[in-house]
Amino acid sequence: MLSLFGRNQKVPSLSKKHYPNLKKSRLFPLGYIAKKSGNSRGSTVDLTIIDLKTGEALDMGTGFDYFGRKAWPSERTITMQQRANRLLLRTLMTKHGFIPLKEEWWHFTKKHEPFPDTYFNFPIE
Repeated sequence: MLSLFGRNQKVPSLSKKHYPNLKKSRLFPLGYIAKKSGNSRGSTVDLTIIDLKTGEALDMGTGFDYFGRKAWPSERTITMQQRANRLLLRTLMTKHGFIPLKEEWWHFTKKHEPFPDTYFNFPIE
């Protein structure tokens, strides 16, 4: 999807949800989207926490892939509970050897990547 997304200038359904305050042309230069994603190296994950009692994701203040300051883990304009939820995720992930990205509360990369210079490209079923 990213390659298609990167080639198309307007995707209204995505722009309202993921980057309502930015022009799409700024997403790559500002570092919100990488030309080569760490996710395709097999060492980076995008995730949240699900409450097992309710089956619902914890409220993190934004959805994943929201491109803007409100998604930064350090953002102070979100509620105390949202900050606590982000801190819980960050604490769990760093405890288990992952490094957080400063612009996205959901994005973590394995500290010692097994394939740091390899980008995989294969279909997943």
